[in-house]
Amino acid sequence: MEPARIRNFCIIAHIDHGKSTLADRFLEQTGTIARRDMAAQVLDDMELEREKGVTIKAKAVRMAFTHADGREYELNLIDTPGHVDFGYEVSRALAACEGALLVVDAVQGIQAQTLANVYLALDADLRLIPVVNKIDLPSAEPERVAQELVDSLGFRADEILFASAKEGTGTREILEAVVQRVPPPAADGAKPLRALIFDSKYDAYKGVIAYLRVVDGAIGPRQTLRLMAGGLAFEPVEIGVFRPGFEPVAQLQIGEVGYVATGLKNVKECRVGDTLTDDGRPASEALPGYRPAKPMVFAGLYPAQANEYGLLRDALDKLQLNDASLVYEPESSVALGFGFRCGFLGLLHMEIVQERLEREYGLNMLATAPSVEYQVTKTNGQEITIDNPAALPPPQEIDEIREPWMDISIVVPDRYIGAVMELVTGNRGEFKRMEYLQHSIVQADGTKQGEGRVVLDYRIPLSEILVDFYDNLKSRTQGYASLDYSFAKYEPAALVKLDILVNGEPVDALSLITHREGAVSQGRQLVEKLRSLIPRQMFDVPVQAAIGGRVVARETIRAMRKNVLAKCYGGDVTRKRKLLEKQAEGKKRMKRVGNVDIPQEAFMAVLRLEK
Repeated sequence: MEPARIRNFCIIAHIDHGKSTLADRFLEQTGTIARRDMAAQVLDDMELEREKGVTIKAKAVRMAFTHADGREYELNLIDTPGHVDFGYEVSRALAACEGALLVVDAVQGIQAQTLANVYLALDADLRLIPVVNKIDLPSAEPERVAQELVDSLGFRADEILFASAKEGTGTREILEAVVQRVPPPAADGAKPLRALIFDSKYDAYKGVIAYLRVVDGAIGPRQTLRLMAGGLAFEPVEIGVFRPGFEPVAQLQIGEVGYVATGLKNVKECRVGDTLTDDGRPASEALPGYRPAKPMVFAGLYPAQANEYGLLRDALDKLQLNDASLVYEPESSVALGFGFRCGFLGLLHMEIVQERLEREYGLNMLATAPSVEYQVTKTNGQEITIDNPAALPPPQEIDEIREPWMDISIVVPDRYIGAVMELVTGNRGEFKRMEYLQHSIVQADGTKQGEGRVVLDYRIPLSEILVDFYDNLKSRTQGYASLDYSFAKYEPAALVKLDILVNGEPVDALSLITHREGAVSQGRQLVEKLRSLIPRQMFDVPVQAAIGGRVVARETIRAMRKNVLAKCYGGDVTRKRKLLEKQAEGKKRMKRVGNVDIPQEAFMAVLRLEK
């Protein structure tokens, strides 16, 4: 199809504002999927996505739409995730489009990730089309939300569309607005082939399948292609488009979105953000790609049975083919044996990876408590980066430790401002600014009409929001707050390593890096929890928390006691003393050679420490 009749667009929104349901209505309206084949969230084809109601992977689909002018247009839609952990997926989709639908819930209004996604789209120079969704709900306030879009983001009132994705209201009007407002792709057929790879997937038969947007030129059959960054040349196994499944086509023209089955067996050779060109007539320069996804959260994954180490390695290899943001390297632990240190984009990403490994590959694993990446300057001037507390050098060798700080944005009703400020400052947060999205109106009799909503911006260490910050934020605001965060910079901090010793032996997997001020209370809480989680042995087991060489807290897991005097019915007291001394000697020998099995709950106890 000629480029003038192609429209490439995506849907961006806060989580659970109706992106996937709206995409379903588009597929119905354009006849891409027959009504009998429709199911809820067609594009969310992963089992976990349907269970959690969260889009994890960006999906693409081609639709044919007949406009009111009678002409047929090709619409390429890329559905994007809404959760902040998958923001890298959003940035990929934006780079392949010229326009974006900004979907906002008519009940909840603008949320933190709505604002974050708008700024991403503006940076990519996309044409935004605002849509107020869920207008069918009894508590919907479409006029108020539309006014928020006007006041906060500068849209004109006449360009805001209203829809109900559930009932299909406004679907055709949105598609017509896409045709009218989103610019067609810039086309220059004379230039050599350049296609931007925005995602990839591994197929056992076709090799790596690259999802791409053709920017210049065209891709045809039996054409030798080259990856400009990877340097590899190959002949495509198959060329096709998404409807929404894979549908082979003869060629991909300029401006179109589709896929190329490369036949390559290693996904690392076909990196997301690379540029595909013609090997016989290569382009002079590559397209601007993406910044590589930077992991922010690190945790150790270990097989529950030592003989499953190879299975875990193979499973991680296969999972990385489908999730390029997952990074891992082998590591060993005195307590847990051989495993892998994995890097994730956030806690939800970590949870999704763990569940996929367990469900799709049938693995039983132990996971250590998540940590962040620290920069350490040693006294000899050497700079090192550590993501595992066990790798932190001794205190006498450390000159400075720097931890990652985040810029966070919280959108919340104004009646919860105090609760949010108390929570953030209690987690070492620093206030930046507060801005009203919407003011409540005070009537003449003193009653309030409507509810004011504010945006609170803070700086806070990543380690403080890593575990239970989001849960606490939701509970303190009765579920009304929304959170978005982005990396700011590394800053020096007074950090120490808290070691946990079980039966006198340090357990490296339970170590954590924490701020000096709260280290003693954290150590005390942790040993108290471990005392109840570690099973009792036949001998006393001391559980200690230590900073450097100084023990700051101790609890003792009392031994299970057998009544060896039960068989004594009187007699001399020396007989009883002899039996008790023999029992005590046996317990001492057990303690010297005995091992203490530490359950998974003990490793997760680190997560549930109260500030």
